[in-house]
Amino acid sequence: MKRFAKIIVAIALCVAALGAVAEPAQKVTLLLNFYLYSEHAPFFLGIERGYFAKEGIDLDIQEGRGSVPTVQAVAAGTAQFGYADFASVVKAAIKGAPVLTVGVLLQKSPMAVISLTERGIAAPKDLRGKTVALTPGDSLSQVWPAFLKKAGVAEADVKILGGDVRAKLNAVINNQADAMLGYLMDQNLKIEEATKKPATTIPFSSYGVNLISSCIVVTRATLDQDGDLVRRFMRAATRAVEDSEKDPAAAVDAMLKAQPKAGDRTALIKGLALTLPLYHTDETKDLPPFRVAPDSILAAVALLTEYGGVDKAALQSVGSFYTLTDLPK
Repeated sequence: MKRFAKIIVAIALCVAALGAVAEPAQKVTLLLNFYLYSEHAPFFLGIERGYFAKEGIDLDIQEGRGSVPTVQAVAAGTAQFGYADFASVVKAAIKGAPVLTVGVLLQKSPMAVISLTERGIAAPKDLRGKTVALTPGDSLSQVWPAFLKKAGVAEADVKILGGDVRAKLNAVINNQADAMLGYLMDQNLKIEEATKKPATTIPFSSYGVNLISSCIVVTRATLDQDGDLVRRFMRAATRAVEDSEKDPAAAVDAMLKAQPKAGDRTALIKGLALTLPLYHTDETKDLPPFRVAPDSILAAVALLTEYGGVDKAALQSVGSFYTLTDLPK
């Protein structure tokens, strides 16, 4: 009888173990801010090294068509997680969208003035009398006046050429504009690739204009109803980013393995190398990725209220736009 009881117990334990193994991973979608480029590589490294799987997450990474549509998709429940710029999160939240960020990856702004080095634009003062291509209404163009003000250059001293991202690139490549507003780990590389000439970047952040950028966005409902998922996702993402900081080539290779048409390997590695310094400020240099300083959040919201068309009431509710409590300790 005792032997029979032991057999029953053994069978029960085996069944329980099999049930635990067989439990399927939670399918999760991460919607990116744009088409694939170097900035997105760490998430693919996290998949390849099993960090998301270890957290019980079956992650599907989908390309986006801009931060605004990504935030809208997350708010509508189309994707559980979004990777978008912080300005888009704030602008959506202040209008009532139930979204917030649970971690900021790019804590230094990638915004920059980009030009061919041969144009001799090494500092803001060199923009006087020059033509700059920008996209009216986007985040870059909204913060542009703040950059000029900080740099001591009058807006009237610079000629403006409007156009979308492709038009801006072509304007610089074809010498229709002396410079463009873009991101220092992306458009500068495209210009160099097209012209076979070196490009110069003037970061906005070097002149005191630092609008924190790419972050992870979720809905309040996800945070309230499945906070454990958010914590598991951020643990995996943090490990992936830390590994990418140590070995950016491995991150790029992981992305190219999953998406071979993502771009040229050499250019992607260079782009990621330019992105890594944006992960931390002086305040967060000794902290894990995504753990943004509250002062950086406040400064970004203040910048958006002054130049980005955000109601000044946002300054009274800064804490509603983010939380850091779900990041790894």
